[in-house]
Amino acid sequence: MNLSVASAKRADHADAVADLVERYRAVPPGQRVRLGKPSSNLFRFGGSRPDVRLLDTSRLTGVIDVDVSARTADVQGMTTYEDLVDATLAHGLMPLVVPQLKTITVGGAVAGLGIESTSFRHGLPHESVLEMDLLTGSGEVVTARPDGEHADLYATFPNSYGTLGYSLRLRVELQPVAPFVQLTHHRFGTAAEAAAEIERLCDLDGAGAGIAFVDGTVFDGREQYVTVGRFVEEPMPGAQVSDYTGQHVFYRSLQQRPVDHLTTRDYIWRWDTDWFWCSRAFGVQNPLVRRVWPRRYRRSDVYRRLVALDQRHGITNRVHDLTGSPRQEMVIQDVEIPVENLERFLEVFHRDVGISPVWLCPIRLRGKREWPLYPMQADRLYVNVGFWSTVDEVPGRPDAHNRLVEELVAELGGHKSLYSTVHYDEDEFWRRYNGDAYRAVKDRYDPDGRLPGLYSKVVGQS
Repeated sequence: MNLSVASAKRADHADAVADLVERYRAVPPGQRVRLGKPSSNLFRFGGSRPDVRLLDTSRLTGVIDVDVSARTADVQGMTTYEDLVDATLAHGLMPLVVPQLKTITVGGAVAGLGIESTSFRHGLPHESVLEMDLLTGSGEVVTARPDGEHADLYATFPNSYGTLGYSLRLRVELQPVAPFVQLTHHRFGTAAEAAAEIERLCDLDGAGAGIAFVDGTVFDGREQYVTVGRFVEEPMPGAQVSDYTGQHVFYRSLQQRPVDHLTTRDYIWRWDTDWFWCSRAFGVQNPLVRRVWPRRYRRSDVYRRLVALDQRHGITNRVHDLTGSPRQEMVIQDVEIPVENLERFLEVFHRDVGISPVWLCPIRLRGKREWPLYPMQADRLYVNVGFWSTVDEVPGRPDAHNRLVEELVAELGGHKSLYSTVHYDEDEFWRRYNGDAYRAVKDRYDPDGRLPGLYSKVVGQS
């Protein structure tokens, strides 16, 4: 980036931070505070409490600088990955892990969790963060790094969901890219075969050595695909470069094209156009509807706003009540399952939940460091299983399927992301998410409780 432009952006960022800190400190003692942003990828629809003050963060939404030689970017906390990807691809670079949806923010992916098909190699987004400027609950701005005075905050910030502080600036590592990604989709008839192939491909010293991307899609117990992606300078001779932002739907191509090519940008956002496969709930995959649904509105954030509107007003359940059909339970979860237990998880899931398709994304922590609030084991391969749909409610047990998933994840030694509904009681929650480590850091950086606690936030009480 031009030095004068970068200098001006840094000065503007410093001014924006000073303004936000001043406004934060002006909030009366005892009043809860939350930073406002225009979009959300959380699936908790309880709404904001009236006693929580929202602070505008519209000046913290850009890329400050891209250092091509160091392969790093300085990014404001509310910057979307869509904007970060556009800024870095212009230099032939991309973040090590880009979560699937365009409006996920960099700070949000670090304070929560993010994954994608590079996670078998590069782990979670926060593992490629070199340092963070954080506004703590006590109103101080600190720079947290893996070592040093604020290493405790650096380690516990991931999976804290804005309850320990807010990221103002992050320095993230980047990797070089080629113009295109070549995909091969391998079909397997059993979950055991798919799991074995995932494990083979994720051997970084063996089959995975030249692979950039690995993920999978499960249509049912007899049809699952493992997709391998490699960077290429140009498509194979005679090969067509596909475009799934138009009339064609990416996940259907897995069943139709054993080999495919996308531009790197289109590959990164291959899931966003149809929110994986969830756009079908709005009829967007119907060819007649798709032709008239504007391309600019084929985006995950648009669909998510439609779901939020439905949840706020109970529209779907009112229709079901009027027609005498069962009410619907939203089962929207991402869980990490040790690869050796994937077959058992899918067996129970197909039998007792029945949502299809299901996304698979292998993940291994990048280094030896373990992260206190999401205690995955280093050197262990997990598979993220993502499922996002509704099923018929069990009469008298409106959360039955979500609770079944939580119990199964615990039984199989897995972990559950907290962006959606949580049904653990408080004691079990803190056993699973390291309450001792969390409380120690919370007491240090938010001693007056200006920010909500993690448990109360994710169960929708604040």
